[in-house]
Parts: sequence; C-alpha cells; structure tokens
Amino acid sequence: MFPEYDVIVVGAGHSGCEAAVAAANMGSRVMLVTMNMNTIAQMSCNPAMGGVAKGQIVREIDALGGYSGIVTDHTMVQFRMLNRSKGPAMWSPRAQSDRMLFARKWRNMLEAHSNIDFWQEMATGIVVKNGVVKGVRTGMGIEIPAKAVVLTNGTFLNGIIHIGEKQFGGGRAGEKASKGITEQLVELGFEAGRMKTGTPPRVDGRTLDWSVMEEQPGDEAPSKFSYTDTPSLQKQLPCHIAYTSQEVHDILRTGFGRSPMFNGRIQGLGPRYCPSIEDKIDRFADKDRHQLFVEPEGWDTCEIYVNGFSSSLPEDVQYKALRRVRGFENMKMFRPGYAIEYDFFPPTQLKTSLETHLVKNLFFAGQINGTTGYEEAGCQGLMAGINAYLAVRDEEPFILKRSEAYIGVLIDDLVNKGTKEPYRMFTSRAEYRILLRQDNADLRLTPLAQKLGIRGAEERMVRVAAKQDAANAIEKFFREYSVEPGQINGYLEAQGSSSLTQKVKLLGILLRPHIDTAGLRQVLPALDEFLRGYETEFIDLAEINMKYEGYIEREQERVDKMNRLESVRLSDTFDYQGLSSLSKEAREKLSQIKPRTVGQASRISGVSPADISVLLVHMGR
Repeated sequence: MFPEYDVIVVGAGHSGCEAAVAAANMGSRVMLVTMNMNTIAQMSCNPAMGGVAKGQIVREIDALGGYSGIVTDHTMVQFRMLNRSKGPAMWSPRAQSDRMLFARKWRNMLEAHSNIDFWQEMATGIVVKNGVVKGVRTGMGIEIPAKAVVLTNGTFLNGIIHIGEKQFGGGRAGEKASKGITEQLVELGFEAGRMKTGTPPRVDGRTLDWSVMEEQPGDEAPSKFSYTDTPSLQKQLPCHIAYTSQEVHDILRTGFGRSPMFNGRIQGLGPRYCPSIEDKIDRFADKDRHQLFVEPEGWDTCEIYVNGFSSSLPEDVQYKALRRVRGFENMKMFRPGYAIEYDFFPPTQLKTSLETHLVKNLFFAGQINGTTGYEEAGCQGLMAGINAYLAVRDEEPFILKRSEAYIGVLIDDLVNKGTKEPYRMFTSRAEYRILLRQDNADLRLTPLAQKLGIRGAEERMVRVAAKQDAANAIEKFFREYSVEPGQINGYLEAQGSSSLTQKVKLLGILLRPHIDTAGLRQVLPALDEFLRGYETEFIDLAEINMKYEGYIEREQERVDKMNRLESVRLSDTFDYQGLSSLSKEAREKLSQIKPRTVGQASRISGVSPADISVLLVHMGR
C-alpha cells in the first residue's frame, strides 16, 4: 500500500511541521502522520510566536530554511520588538498571530510541497528490526515503511486533561490522547517521565470593558521574522493589560481543595517560568496583584486569550474569579483553562543530532524531549528533519555549536544536562549572547544551510551577501567621514555629550553613549543621503557592529578557546568505565551520554574540570 519513505514524521504540531519541511527541502520523500488533518500547526496555547530568546530562535529557524517565520509574517496581527531599552543582544521580536490563519497557512505550505505525503490516523508504535527503526505502525494495524522516523508527539502521549476534580484522556481540548508508543519505547529500554503544562480560559471579547484596561499597541514601524520577501504588517490589533486583585486571589483560593495541583492528582512538574495562576498566588503570597495580558485570537473572531491566567481549578472558580478582574465584570467564558499531563523521555537518551542512542535512525523532537513552547519545538523539529535526511545517507550529522545559535544552546542543554521540568529558552542560558543576536541570524546560519543543500538557501545567500556588503560600506563611511565641531556640537549638547574642539571621525561620535545613527542623520545631511540607499536592517547591523566591536571581539576570543575542546573528538565506543582516574559520577554520565567531543563532555553535569584534564591527558593532549 505504501512505498518506503525516507522519513516519517509522527505528529503535525510545530515540531512535526518543521521536521517534515526540513527533510523534504533536503530532498527526502516524507510522510507526515497526524491524528487530525484539521489541526495541523494548531496553536494549542498562546496565539503568538517569539518573545525573549524565542524570537531569536524563530529567526534562526528561518535562516536555516524553516517556515515558522514565513508563516508568522503572513498571519500576524501585531508585532513588537521586546527589550528595545536594553542592549541589542536582548532585543527579541514577538508577534501576535491570527490562530486560524496561522494553521491554514502552514497546511497550505505543506500541501504545496511535492515531497510531502500525509496520513490521518494515530500512530501506535514504531517498527524496529535489529536495533534500527524501519517504519511506524498505526491504530488500524497498517505498517508504513521508512528509513528514518521522527517522533514529535507533543502533549499527546497518554495525555490527561485536568479541570478541578474532573480528569479525562486527551492530548488537547477536544482531541484524544495517543496510546501505545510510550509503552513500546519503555519495553525497548527507554526511560519515560511525566510533565505538566496548562492553558488559560478563552473569553468573549464582546463582553469585556476595554476602556478600563491598559492598551498595548504594536510597534509604530513593525518589523518581521523572515529574511525572505514576506509582506509587511500594514495594520495591527492592540493587546491590553488587566490585573488581578486580592479579591480575585481570595476567590481562587476557595478552589485549592479541589485543585489537582494541590491534592496530588497531578504528578508531573509544570513550567517554572510560566506557572498557573493558582501556583502564582500560592508561591508569591506577598503579591496583591498579577498582570494579565488580554490578547486577541485573530482578525475575525471575538475570542480572547487571557495570558497569565493558566489554571486547572474548577471551572466555576475560574469564572467567579475572572469576573472580579476590572474590565471582566460582564465576561462570558468560551471555555475554562485546564492542565494537561503527558509522557516525555529525558533527552539525555539522545545524541546531539536528536537521534536516540538505543534505536538507530529514530529521532525525538519537541515536547517529547521535555521542552515547552512552539519555538523550542519548531527548532528541534528542523534539526531532527535535517539529521534524519543525513542519517539515511550515512552522512555526518549537522550539529550547531553553542556559539553558533540559540538552537545549539537548547539542544546542548537538553542532551548534556537533561531536564526535570519543561525547558524554556532564555537569553541567560547562552554564554555568547552578543554573537547570537536576532539581527544576524542569517549571517550566522544561512551559509550553513547553503552548504547542506537546503532548498532556497542559494537565493537567500544573495540577500546575505548584500547585507554584509552594505554593513561593510556603512562602517567604512563612519571610519572615513570627518565631522566639524560646528556641524555637530548643538546635537551633542542636546544629548548631554561633550562638544568637539576639533574635527573628528564620525565613528568616534557614534561610539559615545546616547548617540545613534537615527539622531546623527537629522543633523548630518551627507550621512542621511548616503544611508538612504540602504535598508533599515542593514543600517542597524552596521551600527551594532561598530558600537559593540570590542565586546564582539572579546566574546569571539572566548569562543575560539572553547572550540579547541570542541575539536577533540571522542568515540562512541570510548571505555570510560576502564578509565579509573575519572570520578565515579563522570564515568557513569559519560558512559550514558556518549559525548561527541571533549567540549561537550565538559558541559555534562557531574563532569568536573579535573575529569576533563584526565581525558585530555589520556588522549595525549
């Protein structure tokens, strides 16, 4: 009935969609298996993409040929660049999307790809022969053969939804859980665990009093995620901010006795940095209010997402408490919030390619690895799809270093440290933030996509070259153009900067605090005329490179030192147990994780600098 596919992807969430596209754009014949074709790329929780560090990941996905940024640009209703008041390493793009348009656009792009086929049914197991995956098995007993399989099951593996004292099986509201895969993987020797996440109530925007809430508009000049020629946002929908109160908290506390969070029915750990509202008021009892971000679900719907009010409390308690929030007094609820428990597999069981140690050509990506968030899932899917293609051809895996991408940081953290709670990306997790900015993801990663042969990378490289040439030309102008005191002193004094007494190069002026290119253009006609020929993105890149040159150089020096350890390869068959000079914990961890390099070994929890020295001495280094 079915031919042998190069790659089968199980699950069509954000991770599965990116995995399918990545493998297909490399040239693989792909089968995407999903329980419901109507929920492909569903935004199960917040209808938004990006945010702090997450926005950087979306731009990295795009730079490597993924589709998340393109889909977001076509379907967003608001765009904001977060952390503009901080340094450029912290700038993070975020977009509010139209939930229905987002899923529709993803499905259209997948269906337009000639290398991708679809099968709508539950996958209940994988086919394994002699330690190598050979395909998947469905609920109807059909076997679909493949050379590689990527599991991206999200929250569906034995998922249980909790609302107060009620609980029922499900991977998402209105959808059944997936059975069979966990049990088979455990039989094969995999370790499984349980995690928890949740979602807030959805309410009727027609019943809210917007006039008493704080309006949160989008940027005046909205940017976008993709480096391709996607449409610019011409109009935007506002978000709003509301606040809980002590009265709201008191009502919520009346439901604690019936809460699965507090009576022990939920065993899995929830995300530390995105707690439920009941968790917040319990952990931060000294706070008399919490922010709620009241966000639209799309252009043509009155459905509203109450961000910050995630809850598994009984629906009557959620309803009463929300109606005490200012602006929500007449609120009507579409559906209550709920918590969901699901199976995951500790990611220390994976190689840095996301291939499992136990079964060859079997890859895990997304929430099955213990992460949370569309962006974290999408980038894992992208990497798993690329590496599945490479594995089928017995080629070296594609591994991103921590110094090359936030994607590299995420996967390195998961594989070497594992996670006991849903992992979420933050800028603080990266040692080389000034190198991993959202503005330069294409310069960092598109050349790698071109080298891999990903479809579309050649065309993208034309823009990358133009961007780099523009930045070089702009920097050259600043280094060579001289400014007279009379041209600039009025502007400098207005900015609280000391006046010039003699002619200086324009670069010296730009390096002063509180001075930027936009301000200089207003008082230097020659500069303004020169820059008119360049895109804002190109100008911003040049300005960042000039103002942060010293920081960038120092960070690159640190990268070069770390790369010396990354260049020392370790064999999968290295006998750590036979190296008695290593600590017992190091022998156990190194044997389990099987690091590819000494650099990776140095980041494994429990492996000390002394253990690394022992390894280097043993290897004659």
